[in-house]
Formats: sequence, C-alpha cells, structure tokens
Amino acid sequence: MSRESAIQAVISAFLDEEKSTRFIPGETFIPHAGKITGVAEIANLVGAVLDNWYTAGPYADKFEKGLQKYFQLRSATLVNSGSSANLSAISALTSKTLGDRRISPGDEVITVAAGFPTTVNPVFQNKAIPVFVDVDIPSYNMSTTNLQKALSAKTKAVMIAHTLGNPFQLNEIVEFCRTNDLWLIEDNCDALGSTYDGKLTGTFGDISTLSFYPAHHITTGEGGAVLTNSARLRVLIESFRDWGRDCYCLPGKDNTCFKRFDQLHGELPFGYDHKFVYSHIGYNLKMTDLQAAIGVAQLDSIEGFIHKRKTNWEYLRQHLEFLEDVFILPEKETLSDPSWFGFALTIREGASLSRDKLLRFFDMKRIGTRLLFGGNLTKQPSIYGQEFRVVGTLTNTDKIMNDTFWIGTWPGIDQERLDYICECFLYISENLDQFK
Repeated sequence: MSRESAIQAVISAFLDEEKSTRFIPGETFIPHAGKITGVAEIANLVGAVLDNWYTAGPYADKFEKGLQKYFQLRSATLVNSGSSANLSAISALTSKTLGDRRISPGDEVITVAAGFPTTVNPVFQNKAIPVFVDVDIPSYNMSTTNLQKALSAKTKAVMIAHTLGNPFQLNEIVEFCRTNDLWLIEDNCDALGSTYDGKLTGTFGDISTLSFYPAHHITTGEGGAVLTNSARLRVLIESFRDWGRDCYCLPGKDNTCFKRFDQLHGELPFGYDHKFVYSHIGYNLKMTDLQAAIGVAQLDSIEGFIHKRKTNWEYLRQHLEFLEDVFILPEKETLSDPSWFGFALTIREGASLSRDKLLRFFDMKRIGTRLLFGGNLTKQPSIYGQEFRVVGTLTNTDKIMNDTFWIGTWPGIDQERLDYICECFLYISENLDQFK
C-alpha cells in the first residue's frame, strides 16, 4: 500500500467514527458561512507534514498551477490571506518600474464605501486617496452614475469587489478603465466561480484577488491569491509578497537569471548577491505548504460548491418572494451568473421594521446572519482622520448600513435547513408588529 493510500485509510476510519449531528430546528446552529473538508484535505495536510515542508513547497506550486488552469491566467501568486492579496495587488502598482502609471502618494483610487475594509485599506496604507461613489440596491455593486465625475487628473485605478458574489457592471467599468488608462483591480474574494457575459470574474482586471478564509468558496484556513495575466505585474506582486526582493528565483532555486553575482544595484557593491537585493518596500505574505495542501484538495470540489451556492440562492429567492413588500430582495446583475456568497435583504422604507429585532430573532432561532460588512466605511473609526473624497451622495450606502443584512448560501445549508430558514421568514411575515 502506498503512503497516500495508508494515510487516507487511517483518516477515513477516524472520520467514520464521528457521529453526524442530526439537525434539530431551533437548536442546531445554521452558520452564515463555513468550510467543507474531508479525507482528501486531511490526507494532503498529513502528507505535507511528513514531507517536512512548512514554507511554500510542492503543494504551493501545485495549488498555484491549479488556480492558473481554472482561471486560464498566466499567474496565481499565493499569499496568507485575502486581505494580503489586496495589499499585494495595490502595492505592486506603486512600483517605480511602472513609470507614470504607478500609484504614488496623493494619487486616487475609485472604489465604494459599502464593503469590506481591506478592499480599501491598502489604498490608505500606500498613502493614496480612496474616492467613494455610491452603490445600487439590490445589486449592492458600484453605481456607475457618478463614475465619470469621480475621475480626476490624479486617478490611477479602480478597485472594487463583486459584492456577495454578484459581479459588478464589468463591461462598463472595464471600458471606463481602458478609455482613461486606469488599472482595474477586481476583489474577487466573495465571487470564486461567478461569471459575467460567460467569462469568469477575476479575469477582467489587470489584477484580481481571492480569499481562502473558511467562510469563502474554497478554504486553506487562512490564505489568498493574487491573479494576473501580466508577466510584468507577476514579478512585482511576488516581489512585494517576498520581502520586496529583486530576485525572482523560486524557493530553493538559485541563479535563474545566470547573473546572480554579475550585477550592480543601487549603491551596493558590484556583484552583490542578487538573492539579497531588495527593490521594493515589501512584506512576507507567503502561504505555507500545509495550507496549500488543503487548497489542492479543495480545487476538486469547486464546481460542486459553486452549484450548491447557486441552487441555495435560487431556492431562497423563489420562496421569499412573498416578502417583497417588506424586504428588497437581491437581484443579479445583467449578463451575470453569480456564485453567491450570501443572500442579502434590505428593509423597505415603508415597512418600518427594526433590523436589530430581526437579527435578535434569527439569533434566537439559531440562524446565522451578517451585516453587509463595514456598512458605510466612511463612518468607521478607522477612517477618522484619513483623507478621502466622496462623489455625489452615499444614500444607498447609508441605507445598507442601517437596514441591510444577509443569510448564508454556502453548501453546508441543506434542504432541511433551507426549509427551516423559510419557515422563520414566514413567521416574520405573519407577526410584523413584533419586529417594528
């Protein structure tokens, strides 16, 4: 028996001993998101330990190649989180090697305030200025109405997320970026497997990012990736991820350029070892091989996970239509086929319901809920004292901050749990006065 087969046999026997918990409505918690792993993930993880690889190694290489194949892109660079992926993406565009197109301190990046903070934080961290525009409801994506007004002589990029897996208006925004020579960074962390006009999100921008946190479509525990089709940008992304180094040798490799001791860099002595030349103010954001080992196994489950997220969302959309006079129900963008991260609901103006009472009810019923991340990021304590611009009003963003929440669509929510969730919404509809 091979080592791999022996490991899988032991793990299978161990997992078989574990009793699956029967779902008890009102007692068994239904999380808003979660991970699904099994024998393959644990076997790979054990294999990586036995190989004595703890930094990036063979599994990391295999995982990167698997992501490249899935997205049909030249480069997938693994990092230790989706937030680090966003930091690497923006930081790469600050490189002096990009000339006039580099993002310099004081330059502007167009984005939205209705989202997760680490889509915007790297802009602040690189001393650039976020320019916030409002979003549309019920897509929860950037409204393009004020896009042209947001443009200035300082604008260098657009960076936005596909909210809850729903692709933003890619045709219009891609054209806007091309016309104005702007970088486009897609935060694809919530949208693995979503398509727009038949093409995967994460393949439209100059750079895109992924998160493999347990709540996301596939997981490595902590982890993320930065995707690009540009060889030039790949080198910069890897440099900022790997301490800011100038050398592009793979781990364990030396002298790929055949000029390791034959170059002059800055004011260093001629021939200074290229492996210790640093051309950027970088970080160490690498993923371990242990995490990558889990990711390799998760790749085989992508299509099944995506299908279940879509069917769960469609079931909720169909069975909650009777609440349309109370809630604004979510809608997919035109031309899109989302791989949904969640099912968002916004209380209608005339309904006069209390979101706080609704969330307390779901908590009592053991159903996990979440707000739409940071609500209006300009209201967050972390933004106080930071420089930013707002174009137009953030009316819908404020509405989301006050009246929006979402429930899960992840594959761990089966039919029995879906039906229970819908029963709880039925109770709300029949007892609206309790929630005012």
